[in-house]
Amino acid sequence: MLRLIVAFLIIALIAAVLGFGGIAAGAASIAKIVFYIFLILLAISLISGLFRGSTWRW
Repeated sequence: MLRLIVAFLIIALIAAVLGFGGIAAGAASIAKIVFYIFLILLAISLISGLFRGSTWRW
């Protein structure tokens, strides 16, 4: 997922340098959405890892 974020950010930077404002804004917003999805999945993974690794039982 981080590769997607970097790819969209590079596309946004190249489009911004070339003067394509709409494409740059679109690529930047897609990169932002993918980054937030990555953060949510990371948090879920860390929380599930904490519960799975613990010896606490019901």
